[in-house]
Order: sequence, then C-alpha cells, then structure tokens
Amino acid sequence: MGCGATCWQVLVCVTFCCTLVFVNAEDPYRFFTWNVTYGDIYPLGVKQQGILINGQFPGPDIYSVTNNNLIINVYNSLPEPFLISWNGVQQRRNSYEDGVYGTTCPIPPGKNFTYILQVKDQIGSFYYYPSLAFHKAAGGFGGIRILSRPLIPVPFPEPADDFTVLIGDWYKANHTALKAILDRGHKLPLPDGILVNGRGPNQTYFTFQPGKTYRLRISNVGLQHSLNFRIQGHKMKLVEVEGTHTLQTTYSSLDVHVGQSYSVLVTADQTAQDYYIAVSTRFTTKILTTTAILHYSNSAKKVSGPIPGGPTTEIDWSLNQARSIRTNLTASGPRPNPQGSYHYGMINLTRTIKLESSAAQVNGKQRYAVNSVSFVPADTPLKIADYFKIGGVFRVGSMPDYPTGKKMYLDTSVMGADFRAFVEIVFQNHENIVQSWHINGYSFWVVGMDGGVWTPASRNQYNLRDAVSRCTTQVYPKSWTAIYIALDNVGMWNIRTEFWARQYLGQQFYMRVYSPVESPRDEYPIPKNALLCGRAIGRRTRPL
Repeated sequence: MGCGATCWQVLVCVTFCCTLVFVNAEDPYRFFTWNVTYGDIYPLGVKQQGILINGQFPGPDIYSVTNNNLIINVYNSLPEPFLISWNGVQQRRNSYEDGVYGTTCPIPPGKNFTYILQVKDQIGSFYYYPSLAFHKAAGGFGGIRILSRPLIPVPFPEPADDFTVLIGDWYKANHTALKAILDRGHKLPLPDGILVNGRGPNQTYFTFQPGKTYRLRISNVGLQHSLNFRIQGHKMKLVEVEGTHTLQTTYSSLDVHVGQSYSVLVTADQTAQDYYIAVSTRFTTKILTTTAILHYSNSAKKVSGPIPGGPTTEIDWSLNQARSIRTNLTASGPRPNPQGSYHYGMINLTRTIKLESSAAQVNGKQRYAVNSVSFVPADTPLKIADYFKIGGVFRVGSMPDYPTGKKMYLDTSVMGADFRAFVEIVFQNHENIVQSWHINGYSFWVVGMDGGVWTPASRNQYNLRDAVSRCTTQVYPKSWTAIYIALDNVGMWNIRTEFWARQYLGQQFYMRVYSPVESPRDEYPIPKNALLCGRAIGRRTRPL
C-alpha cells in the first residue's frame, strides 16, 4: 500500500465496485481514517510510550449499526509492523480481515492498509486492540458499538446517553520492556494499577442528568486480571453481553473477566452529588483498586465516603453470578425474530473437543500450551498460505482434540473442522488462576461451568434452554467450562487465552473451518488489497 490520499481514494472506489457482488449495496458505509503513532502518556503518573490513534489514548470509538460496512484506513506511523484486530466482530465469511497474524499480513512501518469489514447480523458491545508483539500493553485499543437497525425492537427504552467504559490492568513499564522479559523466557510481575478509559484514579468522569437512565458499555481490555465493577449507591441492570440481549437482572457489582464486554443501565436516582465508580482486581493476593467519578449535573457535593468494597477472592460468588446471566429468549437480536427461536439445545452434537491449558519450561524458557502444544507463529499468515496452497507453513491436525499427556512442545498448531458442524468444546483448567478464553469469528453458548474435572456426566447440569451466547468465557480455578458452537463461518479462526503474556508465549491455536465447495456463498475470496508477506511475497491476489 503506502500510497497517498488520492491513490487510496481511487483504490477504495475500485475495490467497492469489485466487491458489491459480495455485500448488500443497500447497507450503509462508514469511513474511518486512522493514523497510528507513538506518543507520551502518563496514565499512572509515570511517562510511558503509548500507542495513539489519531492522537488519542484510548483510540476513538467505532459507532455502527447492524450490517454496516466499515472502511477503516489504518496508517502505520510506528517504526515496526502493526495490526489491529476486532474483538467480537465475526467477520462473516471473511477471516482475511480479522487482523491477527494467523490471517492478516502486518502493516509495514510507514505504510497503510484499508480494512473492509461488515458487521453482518450483529449488535452489541465489543472493542478493538493491537494484536502484534506486546502492543496491547501500550494502548491502541478502543470501543466498538453496534446498534440495532431502527425497525428492530430493543428490549429497553432508549437511554439518555451511551458511554464506553474501558477498564483494564496496566504496567508502568513500556511495552518493549515487558516484551523483552517474555522473550527472555521469564514471567511478568504483577501489573501496577488499573485504568478506566486510559486514566488513573479519579481522572475519568461520567456526567448524568438527575432522573435519567444511561447505558455503560464495559469492556475489560486489560492484560490478565478479572475485574469487579461497581458504582457507589447505584444498581446496574444488565441488558446485553457481547451481542446478546440478556435477562434484565440487577446487580450491585459485576465481575468482568479479561476480554469480556457487558452493557448495563444505570439510573441517576440518588441524591445530587458525585459518586465513586470502583474497579478492583479479583482472585489476587494483592488487591488493586482504582476509581472514576459518576457526576450528577446538578451535584452539590464532591465524592466522599469510603470507596465501595467488592468481592475479592470468592469464587462461588463469581460462579453464581455467571450462572445467573442468561439470554432473553423473547427479545430480538440483530434480526426481528426472537433470540430464543434458535433451539441450540435440540441440535445433535457432531464432535466433542476438550482443551486443557498448561504451563512449563521449554528449552529453558517459560511457555504456555493447549493440549501440550505451545503455538509458534509461522513465517506466513496461515490463511494467506492456505489460500495460495503454500506447503510447509502449517499442518491441519497439529492441534489434537483432547489432552495427550505429552510433554509440552512447540508447533504451529491448527485444528481442522468441518463447515456446519455443531461442536461441544470443554475448557479444562487444572491451575489455580481464573482463565479467560476467546474464539474469533464466532459466538457460542456457555452451557455449563463447575469445579473439578469435566466428565460426560457433567452434561446433566448443562443449561440447554437460555444459556448466554458470547465470544469470551471464563474458566475458574480447578474447574471446567463447556460451550456449544455452530461452525457456520468458514475461515481460519484464532482460539486463545486472553491472559496476554500467556497468549504471547503460546497459549493459542487456530481452527480451520473448511468447506470443500470453495464458493463465495461460504467464503469471500481474498481481498484485492490484501497485503502479502512471508512466502506469499511475489504472488497476486485477484486482479483489480
């Protein structure tokens, strides 16, 4: 790429003309131009090298409506390669645009790349983040909101306003220093603090009008810790989880595990003053806490009193809350039909996969694995190699369906899967930490979770009626979580831990969902503007 503005406009126009056969011409387009740079930030009072998008930390929100086409032109002004991925955006039939190294070539320094996304049949609250190296520890993330189309009913009145709330643990050290620690084969220390929208204690304000109700879209964009979110003197009504309208249960505090997103409604129904918004770590020996401010527009008093306390290490409390989050079966989703019209519990399973995480030393360095395989990136993105049929980059079947008991080893692990299969996946956690798992390209039903070791008898306690559908799920210490997933999206999809140091050191793999028909009805062709790298250099995409 790397052309100027005029060249880029011509390229986009040509691309649109050539791709209208694949997207509905009636669906609106939204255009974004982003410049990614380094800049000084001081989120915890210490100067750091942050990743800015158009000079902002965090980056700008992406505002969209179901089925919108998002044209995002990203200029990489960093001195190293860069990629952005879109947490929760399913990239229907189009994993080429997913923005992880297994699917997309990095944007070289000084060049640009235009992502062409469609938020097909989606609503909800998500976020984007930088996926290469350890860039996520420097920023480059921001919120994504996908609103329902005007004619689709939403199961709650329109709020007075809609706020993005990005929470996450944070290090004072630069991302380059953190990456160097991992590259030397060592573990990272505990994070230094927690940020709310990129700022430290009492630096972020949300202004409410008395008597009105507001929507908060809360995403944990941090690096490892589960966080508890609460508001002094106020209740939160949960209404949406990662694209699913939920039963509208009221909570005084909410556990948000790393990588997860929730929408809550909060009503300004208390005395006119300022109130603490408290965010603290869960399941840690040292509790990190930060605060933001809920400010009433007619406030007569600054924030005061003790910071509201929350749960700390109680696992059962969190487990019970997780089980209480259920799908609203009568509400519409992105389409007018009720969310409960798809009876996932009545579909026959075609396959069971059990994924077991582990930590060990390999060649004297710390590594993490799934089913004993610690992922190492190939020299060419897997999806690109698959398209051009470049041999020797990866092997389908290098990720086993079950734990093997083998000693941990390194491989570019890829699991094969059939298009339209209906699969049960069990995440088994033998460790003493809470884990969080994400699957790109999909939402799945979280049908069960409990302590101990999963067995076939565990299916007796599955929720086969109104389990929440989402894209990121937690697995508690010495516990299991089971999901059902309909593999209806052809492509190469990343399955990973959201514990970012573990992801970087191998606790991830790719699932190749394959259709032998190779029809554009099942999967779009490679984008004409796709960047080519590794062994794909010198090859051609499709002619413009």
